[in-house]
Order: sequence, then structure tokens, then C-alpha cells
Amino acid sequence: MPRSRVRCRYARGVSSTDPRIAVIVVAAGSGTRLGAGAPKAFVRLAGRTLLERSVHALRGMRTLPQVIVVAPADRLEEAAAVGEAALGSPVVVVAGGETRQRSVAAGLARLAPSVEVVLVHDAARALTPAALFDAVVDAVEATGGGVVPGLPVSDTIKRVDEGGTVRETVDRSELAAVQTPQGFPRAQLAAAYEAATTDETDDAGLVAAAGHPVTVVPGDAHAFKITTPWDLRRAEELLAGALPPRIGFGTDTHAFDPAAELWLAGLHWPGEQGLAGHSDGDAVAHAIVDALLAAAGLGDIGGVFGTGDPRFSGAHGEVFLRETRRLVEAEGYRIGNISVQLVGNRPKFAPRRQEAEALLSELLGAPVAVSATTTDGLGFTGRGEGVAAFATALLVR
Repeated sequence: MPRSRVRCRYARGVSSTDPRIAVIVVAAGSGTRLGAGAPKAFVRLAGRTLLERSVHALRGMRTLPQVIVVAPADRLEEAAAVGEAALGSPVVVVAGGETRQRSVAAGLARLAPSVEVVLVHDAARALTPAALFDAVVDAVEATGGGVVPGLPVSDTIKRVDEGGTVRETVDRSELAAVQTPQGFPRAQLAAAYEAATTDETDDAGLVAAAGHPVTVVPGDAHAFKITTPWDLRRAEELLAGALPPRIGFGTDTHAFDPAAELWLAGLHWPGEQGLAGHSDGDAVAHAIVDALLAAAGLGDIGGVFGTGDPRFSGAHGEVFLRETRRLVEAEGYRIGNISVQLVGNRPKFAPRRQEAEALLSELLGAPVAVSATTTDGLGFTGRGEGVAAFATALLVR
């Protein structure tokens, strides 16, 4: 990926206290046809619930939206915990209604005042990629109207009567299999719901019935709805057949700076001599960042963050780690695990090793192992002039 694109995504891919975009995740369905003995959104797919997978995809959007989860009334606390863990920040949770339309209406009532574009998404479409959400947002802003993703209908479609007799063949060139997320200007969707007198099968139907145009944009084959046991098996097979893992290697070196405080492996080390650098000089964090970027094919820390960028002057490793995780996940990867080795005479790392590993693992949502060694007096690290760190990262889809 070109570095210019990465930097643009960093500039745009931030959360906001005044979100412009909201995603209502409808997760209140009973899942009767799935036959799993639990509400559909809480059924597990390869170890993670459909709701978790659906919300997690939103982390990859260019701008983190307000996320509203509409869940069964007896699952609100669970939905809140799952949503927050998947998104990395709190979500709004509201009880669903008797119909899908009433559930969406409940979600609309919780929109932040700043929201301008609303996306409505079915949690059952758990493999929908983040890129499709961004594409719908872009199309809503370009057209000023409703937008739904859809796929061409490949099967021949017949219209039949109640007895099963074929009456005619439908021209499939005029048909599209519609998916979610469906996006709308907030004012149009809110007005359509206020004026609704009948239940429609989707939000696009409601908006169209209110006289507003709706445009279809290309959908994604992975955004299919998991409704039956066969759908669930299909999703499991797709995940099992995902691309092989990617491995990245990163290294970083910093000299000691007597005037600086020491930050290393995300921890502050009071009384220790600090490291020189544009940011806080955290060689462990920086090596991890380089390893993750390399594995994802996103370049390196200098190209993505830049030593000339004043935003990162004095920034702690946590800033780089959180943003690198977001960039990696936006590319469709999940961090499998990370291994780091610190080389240097000081600080004495062993007493705080577990603390460092716990912090780094929490920041990256994956196991991080950190070891430390010396060079028996050889080289700049052996002479006590600085430290070096070497990291290996594993990414999976």
C-alpha cells in the first residue's frame, strides 16, 4: 500500500466525541431458523459470536462511528460487554422491539446529535468487511440519498402461484440481491420512520415509500446473511479457508539521554536514564509497530508516522501501538501473537516483565511475550550506550 494512502487513513481514522456517522447493529432476532438455542447474534462462529464479528468490523472504518446495538431485552448487559470488547470503546445498547422496524426505531432514538449519516446493519451478516461500510457512507454523501449494497441475481427467477405453477420468468437483469449495511442521510431516515404506517422488509423500502430515492452500489459476497445452519457452515468454511498467516519482523535502537525519562515496553521507569528520540524512545513499542506494519504490508514506522510530524513529538508507545492495531485490522487482519527481545544492560527488566506483557497484550488484543538479554559487554548495548529491541509479529485473517 502506498505510504500516502496510509497517512491519509491515519488522519481520517479517528474516533470523535461528536461522531458524524452512526451504525445501528440490529441484533435482536430470535434465530429460530438457525436452531442454535440462542438469539442469532449470540451464536458462535469459529469461537466468536456473530455480534462480536459484526461490531469488530466497524473498527476498520476510516472514521470510528457511534455504534448502537439493538439487542434482546434480556441480553443487554452481555451485548454491551461484547460490543465494547469488539470495538475497543463503549457502545450504546438498546432493547429491540417486536419487529425489525421497531428495533431500528429504538436505535434511531439514541443517535448522537452530531450524526449526519446513519447505517443500519444486520448482525447476522457477520463477515461483512469494513470497506463495504465506508463505500456506503461515501455513496450516501455523494448522492444525498439512501444507498444499499446489492449483488446481481445469478439464478433464473420464476414467478409462481400458490400451487407452485410457474406463471412467468422474471427478467433478472432488473434484480439485485440487497444486503446491509444500508445507509441514509439522518433526516431522511428519521422522517421515513416517523411517517411509516406499514412494516417494510428493510429500511430502503421504508425510505423509498416516503418518496426518497435509493441507489444500489456493489455489495460483497461475504456480506451474506447467516440465517440457517447451512449458512453457518458456509461461514465457518470461509473462515477456515482464509489466507495463511503473515509474519513481520521489526527492530529499533535508541541511545540513552540523561535528560529524558525512561519509557520502555509501555511502562514508565522512574529514576532510570531515558532514551533519545522524537517520541519517548520506547524501543520495544517501536519494534512491535515495525513488525506489525511489515506483516500487513503497510510500510514502516517512519513512513506511517514520520519523525517530522509534530503530533508525535514526545508521544508514548501506546499512541503508536493503538493506531497500528487499527491500521492492521482495517486491512482485514487480526493480531495472532507478538514476541519481542530487548537487548541492553539496563533497566533490569525481569521484575516488571509480567507487567509489561500484560499492558502490551491489552493494547494489542493479542498475546505479547517480552524477553531481555545482554551482549556480555560487546557493542554499544554492552557499553551501556543504549538499547535495541527485535520483534516478530504474526497476523491472521
